[in-house]
Amino acid sequence: MISARLLRLLRLPRLIALTLACITAAGAGGCVKPPRTMPDASIIPFDGHLALPPDCASLARPSVLTDAGWRRPDMAWGCATYTNLAAQLAHPRDIVKPESLGPADAAVAASAVHRYQTERVTPLDKTTTRDPR
Repeated sequence: MISARLLRLLRLPRLIALTLACITAAGAGGCVKPPRTMPDASIIPFDGHLALPPDCASLARPSVLTDAGWRRPDMAWGCATYTNLAAQLAHPRDIVKPESLGPADAAVAASAVHRYQTERVTPLDKTTTRDPR
């Protein structure tokens, strides 16, 4: 029979290898940053009625990573983000000519903070998802 001490000694290299693998993976997870030339929302085309998804092929950038000597696929930074944004726009004309932002109403903001501090927060209306205005 193998002694308990020998079993502990055999497990130690596996534990060290596992710990080093976890540390390496955690450190490498944050090393890939989006390019500085990442596009903004102006790449979403507008045909006069609808916002269209961007051309993802034009957003593709070659990957700087390799996997066992093989180049990884190109990365289209922002493609999914701007495709989803184009699908969610309620008023697609806003990407061409957005409305200007009006001034903030200080009294309304102060009232909300006061209600929060005095624990008299207005509960959400659970009967509808529509805007009450």
